[in-house]
Amino acid sequence: MAKKTPSKSTEINEAGSPSQLIDSKITELGDWRGEMLARVRKVIKQAVPDVVEEWKWRGVPVWEYAGIICTGETYKAVVKMTFAKGASLDDPSGLFNSSLDGNTRRAIDIHEGDKLDEKALKALIRAAVALNTSTKKKPKKA
Repeated sequence: MAKKTPSKSTEINEAGSPSQLIDSKITELGDWRGEMLARVRKVIKQAVPDVVEEWKWRGVPVWEYAGIICTGETYKAVVKMTFAKGASLDDPSGLFNSSLDGNTRRAIDIHEGDKLDEKALKALIRAAVALNTSTKKKPKKA
């Protein structure tokens, strides 16, 4: 009998919950990127206390509420917050500074030493949640 390979959910359960994996990622980075990812995560949780943390695409923290709000990717020189429906969001504070040509996503690239405008970021996160909840299909009436 062939040995079954573990499913993604089994792999996650063996490695820890998505929140534990995000904790590990922050610790593992051990530099300004880990500190910034932790700050971004804190702001997201303050803006949306019921946010759901996920771990997708081989190691990307994802925050969801009625759909994806944003991801928290880390690269050598940047922490990137990619908003799944960013092109549909008003950004009066001008936080979006990356992926501006796309039809759907928008991103915020945060570099070492950048200041995080937490008030504006919370407003953007809440706007993303409002968009997610407004576009969810409503059940059909019988």
